[in-house]
Amino acid sequence: MNKHPDDYYRTDRPEIVPFLPDQYTRVLEIGCGEGPFSNHLRKDCERWGCELSEEAARRATEKRGEGQILVGRYSQVAYEIPADYFDLVMCNDVIEHMEDHDWFFDSIREKMRRGGCPVGSIPNIRHIRALYKLLVLKDWPYQDFLTFDRTHLRWFTRKSLLRTFREHHFAVEKFGGINGTKNVFFMILLRVFNFVTLGFHSDIQYLQFAFRIRKV
Repeated sequence: MNKHPDDYYRTDRPEIVPFLPDQYTRVLEIGCGEGPFSNHLRKDCERWGCELSEEAARRATEKRGEGQILVGRYSQVAYEIPADYFDLVMCNDVIEHMEDHDWFFDSIREKMRRGGCPVGSIPNIRHIRALYKLLVLKDWPYQDFLTFDRTHLRWFTRKSLLRTFREHHFAVEKFGGINGTKNVFFMILLRVFNFVTLGFHSDIQYLQFAFRIRKV
């Protein structure tokens, strides 16, 4: 049975803040959890949320006291979300949970105004720990969170993610690796490997990628 850590719905994700656009007035946060990331958003913006966990959505409503939070999978509640309305869509670690990520990108395009920005993060399947488990240990260990989360339905590399953005007509404004490895052994290994390969595989040091893309 899938069980997430107690703080799964309470992580405020400060590392995503530098990717926020300067101006926005209407925000849709998909997978808002208990609403911790809203503390980083402009106080004067209109906020909507979408959350699968009914308990987390209830707590988010109690904490935020404003906006509208829809309970269910995005694919289940998308019809309740207005089209051509939002100028910021937050999707922190949600794309990998989508049954059809191509439909998801097309759908959020419809929800956004012209020039709107999706901002978020996504796990990197080429992270050194994932490669170690796959190539050295020859294993794919399902877990309750992180890269091998048993609820993930999609996996991305830097290359495939950037290609997906292009295919759905989004321009990349800011993109980068976040949450680099802190394990001393892997840090030394990465330093040597990056030196030998002239940085060609430098993406493997990051657990996730963060992005800001714009509807064009």
